Amino acid sequence: MKNNVYRQLDVDCIIETLKQLGNRIQERFPGSGLEGVAHDLHTAAGETRNRVIWISRPHYPTRIAVVLFLIILGTIIAYTATTVLGDLQGEKLTPSVLAGLIESVTNEFLLAGATIFFLVGIESRIKRTRAQRVLHELRVIVHVIDMHQLTKDPSRVIGASGQTTKSSPKREMTAFQLTRYLDYCSEMLSIVGKLAALYAQSLPDSVVVGAVNDIETLTTGLSRKIWQKVVQLDNWMDDQNDIVDALKSSAGKKNV
Repeated sequence: MKNNVYRQLDVDCIIETLKQLGNRIQERFPGSGLEGVAHDLHTAAGETRNRVIWISRPHYPTRIAVVLFLIILGTIIAYTATTVLGDLQGEKLTPSVLAGLIESVTNEFLLAGATIFFLVGIESRIKRTRAQRVLHELRVIVHVIDMHQLTKDPSRVIGASGQTTKSSPKREMTAFQLTRYLDYCSEMLSIVGKLAALYAQSLPDSVVVGAVNDIETLTTGLSRKIWQKVVQLDNWMDDQNDIVDALKSSAGKKNV
């Protein structure tokens, strides 16, 4: 167990990380919309734990139903074969009769094979459908997070001379606060990607893995866009600090 602890995602660790992130957002931006998103994401993470457990475990009612149906199907096939062979006893197998018999047996086997193939994969399809539904919910949360950072424009902090309009969103954050806000958005996007990856970990189905990869691509692209804003703010704050240090150094030389 210890050897595999770093080889798979732990839903409880993700939930704990998300809880800490929610506390940080609440302490830094109490009553903000981002706090509400973090709370909803924490609820979704708790639901993910139960869903992932359900997906990873065998669904015995479905398996029992499939086995019973296969037994019934095998009984019907055996009865049909016995009946046909009984009717053919004493009859001369002409080419036309033999061709009809081969066609009938072939059709029976093809139908039985298609039915078995469908029934064997029914449990996986049920789990896949449920996972896809949840992954769609996570994808929506990703777009909600993106909406919260959409109007957080660093240029409004850096370029203080910019003129606003009546419809302009309120921008009351400092450069540091805006940096933290954007950082929190990026962290939430990363956590959503990890929640999605839990489904691929529990159900390595090609459709589910593809949907998870789409979400991870989406979150990575949005995080890259956010970090472009963060880097812009960091560079500006570094420049401001350099200016302050230069002024202090100049003032110190004058005093000397």
